[in-house]
Amino acid sequence: MSNVQVAVVTGSNKGVGLAIVRALCKQFQGDVYLTSRDPDRGQAAVAQLQQEGLRPLFHQLDIDDLQSIRALRDFLKEKYGGLNVLVNNAGIAFKVHDTTPFAVQAEVTLKTNFFGTRNVCTELLPLMKPYGRVVNVSSMVSSSALGGCSQELQQKFRSDTITEEELVQLMTKFVEDTKKNVHQKEGWPNTAYGVSKIGVTVLSRIQARLLNEDRKGDHILLNACCPGWVRTDMAGPKATKSPDEGAETPVYLALLPPNADAPHGQFVSDKTVRPW
Repeated sequence: MSNVQVAVVTGSNKGVGLAIVRALCKQFQGDVYLTSRDPDRGQAAVAQLQQEGLRPLFHQLDIDDLQSIRALRDFLKEKYGGLNVLVNNAGIAFKVHDTTPFAVQAEVTLKTNFFGTRNVCTELLPLMKPYGRVVNVSSMVSSSALGGCSQELQQKFRSDTITEEELVQLMTKFVEDTKKNVHQKEGWPNTAYGVSKIGVTVLSRIQARLLNEDRKGDHILLNACCPGWVRTDMAGPKATKSPDEGAETPVYLALLPPNADAPHGQFVSDKTVRPW
């Protein structure tokens, strides 16, 4: 089986994730895994795509659960000897008018969007085969949230030498600062989702740098991207793009040809590299 290529999309039973799986089923030469926390919802999404004549496969994955991530890792290792395409799409957002205390929103949002995504990367990046493609779904909100940070924080988040450890410390500090209700005084913007996506974008820059250092000859490309404002449960019905349109940039990055050496370590939206 290990000569069969394999792609995995996290959080893909609905919305942009489902649309990414749909597009990969049509364009990727290999097995495509739709994943979700809830096996019933995942299987229902697989059935939906099967009715469209596509053949996705299913594996349970809850990115908040390290055991679940490791079960997927072991499965991929055993069945395919590695991984060719990883799209980290899973994420959550509280609604604008949600009355949940901000500190709780911060902790819950960062737990999934930043720490969960980081755990998936920690476990699955070592499995990436040569010419592999990794796409971390971030958001343009990470850019606007960055602009809302103090100069000192902006400098840290834009640094080309920031380490993963330093980034984790900053993300942890944000959550702690919200609990003490001093986050704005400490230079943070008032958006938990935005900060979580700053984390994803900066993590992507760090990971790309490490790939250059440790696996230069493997031609693995890793980028963060924004799908755009997409009509999903998360963004609501007024958004400008359909899920299939939202999937275009992540899929473009997931299918960069073997001879491509860029983009890498970039923040991409509408298939265009954006300044960070």
